[in-house]
Amino acid sequence: MGLRVLDVGPGWSKASASHREDLTQPAGIMHGGVISSLIDTGIAHALMMTDRLTELRREGGALVSVDLRVKFIRPVSQGTIFCEAKIVRLGRQIVHAEAVVTGEDGKEVARGDAIYMAVPKSQIERQIEQE
Repeated sequence: MGLRVLDVGPGWSKASASHREDLTQPAGIMHGGVISSLIDTGIAHALMMTDRLTELRREGGALVSVDLRVKFIRPVSQGTIFCEAKIVRLGRQIVHAEAVVTGEDGKEVARGDAIYMAVPKSQIERQIEQE
């Protein structure tokens, strides 16, 4: 898909994707799923360097997305889009993140937000046992 992480730090990230013919829907504009994936990737990378995720992973747990919402503002028919994601609230159990996607001209293309939930090791192990 060609998603690129440009910069990342604890609680934020910048990522991009370029318009390509194989990433378009029949009208020739970038498919919404590509933009959604860019938002999801940007938010995930913003989470990666947080102390909460480090602590959770050390304990054998994980953060999983439970909700991802995307609002499409304008179509993308050429060029590169950029996603700036940030963690808005980093709680013990629930994480809320937001992202803004802009085109090369700086105009907004989409906005997204996500909710992640902390899953402790014991819950992961129970799930594996049930499978």
